[in-house]
Amino acid sequence: MNWVERDAAVVWHGFTQMACYADNAPIVVERGVGRELIDTEGRRYLDAISSLWVTTLGHCVPELDEALRAQLDRVAHSTLLGNGNRIVIELAEALSRVVPVDRPHFLFASDGASGVEQALKIAFQFWVNRGVAGRNTYLAFGDAYHGDTIGSLSVGGSGFGTAIFDPLRFEVLRAPSFSNPDALKVAAAMVREHRARLAAVVVEPLVQGAAGMLIATSTEFAALQAACRAADVLLICDEVATGFGRTGTLFASEQCGLSPDILCLGKGITGGYLPMSATVASQRVFDAFLGADLSEATLYHGHSYGGNALAAAVALRHLELLHSMNVLANVRARSSQLRALLDTHVRPKVAVKDIRLVGLMGAVELDTRTDARLARRTCIAMVRRGVLCRSMGPVVTVVPPLTTTADEIERIVLTLAAALDEATS
Repeated sequence: MNWVERDAAVVWHGFTQMACYADNAPIVVERGVGRELIDTEGRRYLDAISSLWVTTLGHCVPELDEALRAQLDRVAHSTLLGNGNRIVIELAEALSRVVPVDRPHFLFASDGASGVEQALKIAFQFWVNRGVAGRNTYLAFGDAYHGDTIGSLSVGGSGFGTAIFDPLRFEVLRAPSFSNPDALKVAAAMVREHRARLAAVVVEPLVQGAAGMLIATSTEFAALQAACRAADVLLICDEVATGFGRTGTLFASEQCGLSPDILCLGKGITGGYLPMSATVASQRVFDAFLGADLSEATLYHGHSYGGNALAAAVALRHLELLHSMNVLANVRARSSQLRALLDTHVRPKVAVKDIRLVGLMGAVELDTRTDARLARRTCIAMVRRGVLCRSMGPVVTVVPPLTTTADEIERIVLTLAAALDEATS
């Protein structure tokens, strides 16, 4: 059997129909270097999806490799349940200097969905600990995506086949999708109306990524935060996808003028090296959980690998490199270039309905009324041309690493244009 056949025989891939897995041009990666992945046959692919939006600086970054090796000589993992670890403390200290949260405290986990799940539990127990009854509902947005655990599914909108799990999801108040220009105004009004019921508002700052890069005007978020403050409702910002430079600032909340009570981080936190997430709580939220030992005020929640030392070492070095390599300036420059090239080479094509872009989070929405698989087939044609891309329904996503060069941006766009021509011919 070849590698794809061996893969399909034993591996169950997420968000993938395994009956036709082999028909959709999967690659089996052997190694990576720079912004490219190399398969088992030696073919190279420009990673234009950042390995599902997690890879920031590229693959096999020498400084990150060294950070990982150095930590291996100390300890790979030790539990954070009741004990500490030096490198995790250093990471939390470094993050505390840059996150847009007042006097932050960090609860670590292993993936974005778990980070959101922690945030929901913290927000719920915050009100219980303060002796406030009835604050057990959340306000979330249409088309939102916050992960695929039951809590994160509940605050997420429908889509990606999640309707089957509706009996397991709890009800939330639902503001409009970012596709509605009044979404944030409506959400602010809902906060004022339902203040007595709300534990928290959950929002993706600036862009709803998995919804196909739906973008809200950054200045509109101030009204939502003001409504939360006036109604004493917690604000949870999910920056799992947008954090660590993806939108052109370290955090998208900065562009929106937001200072959330709880912040969720993941994906790019380790530069794509190891699974890690963090739920960041403000001092006010953290203080509500202080009390006597073994008291009910304690947050009885934690993950076996939360605060993994290897992940923490890489995350700390990665945060340093984002600054020393001036990565954010490159994101902004390549974003401007990407927008111009997409407008020139892709937007005029008949099958293209819309192009949306924030930083290096891009979406090309196609007209799939006569061909539901058009975006999928376009990505397959891109892979054959040596650019790894991924579709979400009618959308081709373009999410390259933050260190992508001008030549690589041009290569991505010209490849997309040629693949789209092939898929629509």
